[in-house]
Amino acid sequence: MEQKSVIFTLFIVIFTQLAFVQGCNIREIEINQGPINAHPSGIPAYLVEINNVCSTGCDISNIHVRCGEFSSATVINPNVFHRLAVDDCLVKGGQPLPFGQTVSFIYYNTFPYSLTVSSVSC
Repeated sequence: MEQKSVIFTLFIVIFTQLAFVQGCNIREIEINQGPINAHPSGIPAYLVEINNVCSTGCDISNIHVRCGEFSSATVINPNVFHRLAVDDCLVKGGQPLPFGQTVSFIYYNTFPYSLTVSSVSC
């Protein structure tokens, strides 16, 4: 029985270490968006919130988002969200999004864009 306990303990230690070695992945960033009050001109508005929910408490940088031909009727601060190319947008200019923090912005367009994380760095 004692040998099983030692093996179980070793398994837990190794599993925990692997979790830290693997670091973060795209599932550690959540993107939520929804409609809000329209622009005075009548163009629909959408609030986007990008959250770092890293299970190991990590900061995540170089967050790239699949964003189609993203555009907005008003300018979005490029240090918050910036389209680099078709279907490639960058969050926070590539700077780290600390664990537990959220970056948000509002865009105006006749339809919402599908926004999904494509790559990150730890």
